[in-house]
Amino acid sequence: MTDTTATTAAAAPVTTDAVAAPALALQDLHASLTDPVLDAMNFLNEVVARFPDALSFAPGRPAEGTFETDDLARHLRSYTDHLEHTLGWPKDRVRTHLFQYGRTNGLIHELIARTLANDEHIHVAPEAIVVTTGCQEAMLLTLRALFAGPEDTLLVSSPCYVGVTGAARLLDIRTHPVPEGADGPDPDAFRDAARKVRAAGGRPRALYVVPDFANPSGTSMTVAARERLLRVAAEEDLLILEDDPYGFFVRDGSARPTLKSMDRARRVLHLGSFAKTALPGARVGYVVADQEVIGPGGRRSLLADELSKIKSMTTVNTSAVGQAVIGGLLIECGCRLREANAEAIASYGANLATLLGELERHFPEERRRELGVRWNEPAGGFFLVVDVPFVADTKALEHSARAFGVLWTPMSDFYADGGGDHRLRLSCSSLTPEEIVEGTRRLALFIESAAREAAGRD
Repeated sequence: MTDTTATTAAAAPVTTDAVAAPALALQDLHASLTDPVLDAMNFLNEVVARFPDALSFAPGRPAEGTFETDDLARHLRSYTDHLEHTLGWPKDRVRTHLFQYGRTNGLIHELIARTLANDEHIHVAPEAIVVTTGCQEAMLLTLRALFAGPEDTLLVSSPCYVGVTGAARLLDIRTHPVPEGADGPDPDAFRDAARKVRAAGGRPRALYVVPDFANPSGTSMTVAARERLLRVAAEEDLLILEDDPYGFFVRDGSARPTLKSMDRARRVLHLGSFAKTALPGARVGYVVADQEVIGPGGRRSLLADELSKIKSMTTVNTSAVGQAVIGGLLIECGCRLREANAEAIASYGANLATLLGELERHFPEERRRELGVRWNEPAGGFFLVVDVPFVADTKALEHSARAFGVLWTPMSDFYADGGGDHRLRLSCSSLTPEEIVEGTRRLALFIESAAREAAGRD
C-alpha cells in the first residue's frame, strides 16, 4: 500500500490570515533620510521630468553630441586586443577577465596610472589606485576608512558638492563648513577651522576640496593657494581629499597643477572619474591612495589595500565590462585623455563664453546695479553662480519652469551651514549654443519678473 500522507500534506494549501506589516516610521530609519540634502537631487530630477520642454541649466553632465553607440563596441575590442596581442593573454584568460568577478581594486589600474602620469604628472604605482564604481564610491570608501571615531571631522568648503556631504551624512561623519572665497577654498580659513574643531574637542581628520572649477561655484584655486594648502595640511596634520572632475576644461589660460602632482608628503588622496572626460554611463572612477598604513606587528600596506577591504563588502568589484570600455578608450588615445578631450574642452569653453556673453547682454552693468544681480566668471568648467534679489528656492524653480520654461539649481542645498538663498547655479555643459541663447533669454525674463515681485513685497 502506497503512503500518500506526505504528498497530501505537501499539496494542502496554507490557510493563514495574512496581516500586512505596519508602515515603517520614518523616525525609526536612519536620520539621514530626513536630511534635505538627500532630497535635493531627487527633487531636481523630478522637476526636470515634469517639465520636459523647459531648457535646463540644471544638470552638470557632459554633452552627448559626440557619443556614438558604435564606440562602445570599438572600445571593448581595443581593450581585448590589448590583452591578447600586447599582453599575450590566451582567449580563455580574456574571457574570464571580462565575464567573472575581478580584482577588487580594479582591472585597469595600470592604464589609469599611465594616464595620470601623462595628463597630470601624477606618478604613483598602479597598486596605489582603487578603481571604483564612479567617484561617489571613491568618496564613500575613503570617508569610511579615514573617519574612525565620533570626534573625527571632515572640513568642507561652503558651498560644497552635495555628494560628499551626503555621503558623510550617511556615514554619521561630522562635517565643518569653511566659507569659500572668490578664488576657491582659502587655506588660512581651513587652518583656522581645524584649530577651532580641535579646541572644541574634535579631531579635524581631512579636508575636501575641488581645486578646479568647483561644483557648484565654478571657483578655482591659484597655484600659490594650492602650495599654501599643502603647507596647512602638514602643519595641522590633515589629509586632503582632492576631487578633480573638471580640471581638463579650461576656458582661459592654462591648466593648473593638481594638488596630488604637487604633493611630496603623501597628504593628498586624489579622487577621479571618467564621467566628465569619457563616458558617464560606464560608472568608472578611482582614488589614488598611496599613503602607507602600519598595522599590528609593524605590517605595512598601502591605504589602497585597506580601501579594498571595504569595497569587497560594498560593490565587491567595479564592473569588468565598464572598466574594459574605459580601458579601450584609454588605449586608443595612448593614455593621453587630455588630448583626446581637446574638442570637448573647446566646446565647453565656447558654451561658457556664450552664457557669460548672454548674461551681459540681458543685464548690462547699469541694469545689474538696479536689480542687484551679479555673477562670477569662471575660467573654465561647467558652472557659474548668479546672485539675485529674491529667494531662489524650489518654489521659485517650479515657477521658473512652469511660467518661463527654464530650469536652474538652487544654491541653498550646497551650504551645510545655511545660506545661498539668493543664489542660483547655472550649468551650460549639456546645452547647445543656440539653447544657451534662448535659455538665457527665458532666464532673464524670469529674473526680471521675480525681482519686481520681490521689490513689490518690500
